Amino acid sequence: MKRIVLFASGSGSNVENIEHYFRENPEVSISCVLSNKRDAKVFERCNRLNLNALCFNKHSFYGSDCVLNILKSLNPDLIVLAGFLWKIPDNLISSYPNKIINIHPALLPKYGGKGMYGMHVHEAVKNNNEAETGITIHFVNENYDEGAIIKQAKVDLNPIDTPEMIAEKVHHLEYEHFPKVIEQVLMGT
Repeated sequence: MKRIVLFASGSGSNVENIEHYFRENPEVSISCVLSNKRDAKVFERCNRLNLNALCFNKHSFYGSDCVLNILKSLNPDLIVLAGFLWKIPDNLISSYPNKIINIHPALLPKYGGKGMYGMHVHEAVKNNNEAETGITIHFVNENYDEGAIIKQAKVDLNPIDTPEMIAEKVHHLEYEHFPKVIEQVLMGT
């Protein structure tokens, strides 16, 4: 049995998509969803989907080994950042080398780094009149959005696309590709 731990900060739409993808797979289990936001909508989804979920604060993430100890008790084969906005601390990166992956809503290295998430990315893409955008699924290292790229998927843009339309196109790519890439990384294929 391969175990996944998910980190999320927002609504949890990617968490739900990942759960649906693996629901009928007896070889994969979502052990827990961890969040840094007590009022995040992801907790409502976890409750509805019958997923274990825990909330942690900044000190337990950056100032102690609390979150690391939780992870050690869960013994994950893979840690997946599914809309998680905090930078991963060194103690987690060193304990789980090439076992933490993230999805970014742009074609890295463009539109990456601190502060580049969600609508900030899509507005920047629109403001720069990009002809395409996409997603990047990558390993997490000590820098924002700089880990080794696992997969990128692209979508063409129209000049009339609004940032909201761009976001919708990117969400479709996330839902299509992220669970498949998680499975490939888990199974070593």
